Amino acid sequence: MILDLDIGNTLSKWRLKDPVSSEIRSRGAVWTREEWRPGADIPDLEVIQRVRISSVAQNEVLQETVALLKKRIPSIYVARPSVEALGVTCGYDTPAKLGVDRWLGVLSGYQLTGGCCVVDCGSAITIDFVLPGGQHLGGYIIPGLRLMKETLKLGTRRVSIDPDAAVDELHSPGRNTVDAVNHGVFMAAISAIQRIYCDVCDKESVALPLMLTGGDARVVSTALGVPHALWPDMVYGGLEALFPMTNAERAGRLSGAPALPDTPSIERIRAGLAFSTLL
Repeated sequence: MILDLDIGNTLSKWRLKDPVSSEIRSRGAVWTREEWRPGADIPDLEVIQRVRISSVAQNEVLQETVALLKKRIPSIYVARPSVEALGVTCGYDTPAKLGVDRWLGVLSGYQLTGGCCVVDCGSAITIDFVLPGGQHLGGYIIPGLRLMKETLKLGTRRVSIDPDAAVDELHSPGRNTVDAVNHGVFMAAISAIQRIYCDVCDKESVALPLMLTGGDARVVSTALGVPHALWPDMVYGGLEALFPMTNAERAGRLSGAPALPDTPSIERIRAGLAFSTLL
């Protein structure tokens, strides 16, 4: 089996992939920590031959994880940002300072679309652009939904936004403090994503497919006016593209990749942008 690990600052996700059929056999998540226990925190190492890792946690956590896995697994691959990979040139002045989760999202998005905007809706909302031809422009980081709520100090952080709520309801003024915060945070995120997307497409004179990933992607998706696709496994897709281990991966078929979204014309993007600046 292939073990894919996506180690975050708070939560670490894992999945097991069949190296022959390329099917996902199981998946799970645990709290990130500095000490890991085989069988409790991660799957049985006896069935694993190779490991691919993406980590944005502290370096000590990554080192501890790799040290544990090396006791039984000889082939361990750790993703790191680089100046160039898979036809994509990193837009950061110092590529090593780009979060590897963002880098993997850009790589997987580019493999699927040939140029796109990747929005990762996690603790922070990150928005990255890669142009046709592979130039990564860099990106934007804004507070995520939960982080924005936490900064208000109103005790609403643990009251999540219902992804099945009617869009009209989320657009309406809240009639209690929890709803007022949830609706305000939701509108702030939607507005920022749409404005950034339109501004960059206008500046670069290109209409790019928009890809959403991350824990709050489904919530954001409900009201985003720009056509888009949801891809929960974008980080895993980047690991597959960077370290292909199955026939499907080597052929460029990435797990869970969605159909390409419709992309608005650059004329339509500019018309919407021009209208919004008049308000």
